[in-house]
Amino acid sequence: MQGQLRSRLKHGRRQIASFVAGAVLMIAPCSAEQIPSTPISTAPAPVASATASAGVRASSSALKPIDQLSLQSMVITTVKELLVPGAVVLLRTPQGEFTVNCGTTQLGTTTPPRADTHFRIASNTKTMTAAIIMQLAQEDKLSLGDPVSKYVSGVPNGDKITIAELLEMRSGLYNYTDAPELSASLDREPTKLWTPGELLDMAFKHPVNAPPGTAFQYDNTNYTLLGLVVEKVDGRPLSKAMQDRLFGPLGMTSTMLPASTSNVIPKPFSHGYLYGSSSVALSGTPPYSPEVQAAARAGTLLPKDYTDENHSFAAAAGGVTSTAGDLATWIRALSTGRVLKAEYQRRWLNSVQLEDPNNPEGTRYGYGIAQMHWGPNSYYYHGGETPGYNSFIGYDPTNQVTLVVWTNLTVSLDQTLTANALMLKVLDQIYVVSPIPPSPAPTATP
Repeated sequence: MQGQLRSRLKHGRRQIASFVAGAVLMIAPCSAEQIPSTPISTAPAPVASATASAGVRASSSALKPIDQLSLQSMVITTVKELLVPGAVVLLRTPQGEFTVNCGTTQLGTTTPPRADTHFRIASNTKTMTAAIIMQLAQEDKLSLGDPVSKYVSGVPNGDKITIAELLEMRSGLYNYTDAPELSASLDREPTKLWTPGELLDMAFKHPVNAPPGTAFQYDNTNYTLLGLVVEKVDGRPLSKAMQDRLFGPLGMTSTMLPASTSNVIPKPFSHGYLYGSSSVALSGTPPYSPEVQAAARAGTLLPKDYTDENHSFAAAAGGVTSTAGDLATWIRALSTGRVLKAEYQRRWLNSVQLEDPNNPEGTRYGYGIAQMHWGPNSYYYHGGETPGYNSFIGYDPTNQVTLVVWTNLTVSLDQTLTANALMLKVLDQIYVVSPIPPSPAPTATP
């Protein structure tokens, strides 16, 4: 699932020139004839379509609009280069909304993905699990300083690990998705139903990685524990807590945490693909051999279809299914104070801290959210990586820019997370290639 973006653009990490708002986004749908491309394996040639909000005008005629054809061409070219069957880019700005739909939802068909196509969002789920923990804290049903042992027994160092340290990935516990036995089991029996207890047993068989609070390590064990905390404190299944507290109030009708017994994605959905073992997505190993890379690029080797894998192995850490449209609603709502009250919104925003204290320019991670800084602007975001899918959700509060990217191939043949690679190029297009003056710095959160 996401998370360990490792050397493959961790959390979408990269120094980017200043983020600034996009301009009016108006473009007619294009076709493969307008922007030439070639088929990938048995998939149809990547075809992109673009839609924009009607009747929107740029706020100033002096602003340079985004080069829409260049942006669209870049998406198609990148998808082709990475051998991604299908991708969606959804961009919302104060000046308009722009969606690029590229490729297909299933190899061998010509069904294009859309903003309402369902897919597995993987570790973007963590933003939701963390939000419920924060809501329970603001309701005085738990304290972020509570030890996890108060709610879950048998956790190594459980009397010393706090809820806050689970949220911010500083528990020191072993990450169960790094365990070779998990990926081996997923490859052997992809529809197996996993319980949180089985996943934690797998993690706790391994030595802890560090004392609590001493080091950052992206760790899905933390969020499996947080899911159990939610269920114990809130007195209902995590899926219902998410629906009642988050999805329902925000009108996210296409988002759900499926039952652990289900491996079905709601229609319309995209199939998800990956070359090789699920371990490539879960732990980044092994790298693809030159022979595999050559065969895939020649079209004689197709990626495996991981659509039907049961994501009970992810659950609170990465089990939710959603759409680009709903995720755009979610990350903006979370970032602008529609999910938490003012005091806890401040605590959530202020939770981010450097993953590596020795790298002041590096990524920051907090309570289920990452943050990048550059110039006067900042960007709150997360990513999702699981067998078959890769995704990115982010919000720039200075310029009120929302970006969602998802792809149905987890990693490229050179081990690059596909949605992250595409996201970085999109940001270059809208903030560097077609720059407009930066917005004033936002006022402090009340």
